[in-house]
Amino acid sequence: MSERPSTLRPISLRSISTDEHRAYLASLPAASFLQTPGWARVKPEWRSESVGWFGPDGTQYGAALVLHRQLPKIGRTLAYLPEGPVIDWSDDRLSDWLDPLAAHLKRQGAFAIRIGPPVVVRRWTTAQVKEGIADPEVRLLSQVPPTERSAVGARVLSQLSELGWRHQGVEGGFAAGQPAFVFQVPLSHADGTPRTEDEVLKGMNQLWRRNIKKAAKSGVEVTRVATGTPQLTTELTAALAEFHALYVHTAERDHFTPRPASYFTAMAEAMAADDPDRFTLWLARHEGDLVAATIAIRVGEHAWYSYGASSTEKREVRGSNAVQWAMIRDALEHGARVYDLRGITETLDSDDPHVGLIQFKVGTGGEAVEYAGEWDLPLNRVLYKAFDLYMKRRG
Repeated sequence: MSERPSTLRPISLRSISTDEHRAYLASLPAASFLQTPGWARVKPEWRSESVGWFGPDGTQYGAALVLHRQLPKIGRTLAYLPEGPVIDWSDDRLSDWLDPLAAHLKRQGAFAIRIGPPVVVRRWTTAQVKEGIADPEVRLLSQVPPTERSAVGARVLSQLSELGWRHQGVEGGFAAGQPAFVFQVPLSHADGTPRTEDEVLKGMNQLWRRNIKKAAKSGVEVTRVATGTPQLTTELTAALAEFHALYVHTAERDHFTPRPASYFTAMAEAMAADDPDRFTLWLARHEGDLVAATIAIRVGEHAWYSYGASSTEKREVRGSNAVQWAMIRDALEHGARVYDLRGITETLDSDDPHVGLIQFKVGTGGEAVEYAGEWDLPLNRVLYKAFDLYMKRRG
């Protein structure tokens, strides 16, 4: 986001159009795809609005997508800003940003606000995560001393607590909203220069490199299907149907509830409306059989692996490794600085079923990253207390 000179106080907040929101995000190196205007179309059960922060001279310094979820009968809403807002989180006076937001949303009928500051708190190397899994005394990632503690992150956590925000952490690291712990592969060096494909490949563990080679030797072919236009092409529509069939198969095998096909169609259409190159679908085939399929999203310099599916048959050809490597190479080609494999749990207990997913991601040679997590600000304490009690009973 734009750096706001410290002399430009106070700043004001107002609703902005979708076009204004898109234009502002396009001026930034990156932002979460959950903060793009298009994401509102993926969540039609929430009422949405875009807001922007402005200095006295009219210069825009921040933006946010706000999703309003209405409580039954009483008509008040929870205002949710997933992985947002997009503001200058390094500011040592966050009240200048958050107080106008709270006032605006209270006028909109919100009884509480939930935000997810896109601020890194701690990082752990692949080696540290592997050592933690191997150590029987270690149960959680937080028990391992991090390789990096962010001063900005620590300051954000402190300020939010002082301003009355409440942290929404849960045991294991998966909150009701977005995960606080993710696994990422850096695609640039500390000095900002891009890593080469060879450097990224050499950072992977031996099993990953062997599986990538095995997939190529076995004849696995990976194809990229992008929107390329604001409307879905016939090719992408057909590919989405293939993806969803494999995704449902994966859900049955791995015992999770799959999303309907309409969800992914809506996601593709919404992302394409913001940027025709934002959403891509990847298909890995072996002798004509679909063995793996994934969805990738990219906003500026940040690329995400969003959803994946794999066949129970032909697992020996390593289609999942092949498709991941193709997505990483594509992210490098398009100038991304981060390849994000999204959420992991905090647990490092070798007996926990989630550890298998962590070990798969650790093989990429990236790093575990803890974000600030999600925080609530009650605007109506009675309604918030009732809501909080309801959510705890559901959990």
